[in-house]
Amino acid sequence: MTDSPDSPRARRSDATRTAILDAARERFASDGYDRATIRAIARDAGIDPSMVMRYYGNKEGLFAAAVAVDLRLPDLAGVAGAEVGRAAADHFLDVWEGNEVLTALLRVGVAHQAGTERLHGVFREQLLPFARRFCPDPEQAPVRAALVASQLLGLALTRYVLRLPPAAGLSREEIVAWLSPTLQRYLTEPGP
Repeated sequence: MTDSPDSPRARRSDATRTAILDAARERFASDGYDRATIRAIARDAGIDPSMVMRYYGNKEGLFAAAVAVDLRLPDLAGVAGAEVGRAAADHFLDVWEGNEVLTALLRVGVAHQAGTERLHGVFREQLLPFARRFCPDPEQAPVRAALVASQLLGLALTRYVLRLPPAAGLSREEIVAWLSPTLQRYLTEPGP
């Protein structure tokens, strides 16, 4: 017999899962995949390490659950063609500002296979279909999506992970002004 979603046991289970995932996101973001341990994550969540294993099986399972990423890429159907780059840049900043999951994924993605695979999945399942909507030549969509990713991930790395003062010090308006024309070109303009 399973507990109803409103039962005290189900609520405790949900609270435990939430605490584990919150602690894992913080730990993966601050320590990276290799240095984050199940024991440290459990301590941060205020639970026994066996509970982490019970819910997620292993570190890889926990990482996959902790960094489930939905970029919530907008449809942009109502956006004028000349404003696609600006809308994409605005959306990027909305998604990245204060998002520990994305920061953790980026940190781990450059140093560990599990993170690399997760980033590849986000690219394939989310960014590539987004680029296809705007690309004048469908065969160029993968290249254009990769170029968009290079801009967005490069900015995310310098602003949110490395916190390079010039990148971290830019205002939102400055970032949008610099980034928009490049995204516009990659997404909509004729290729070389």
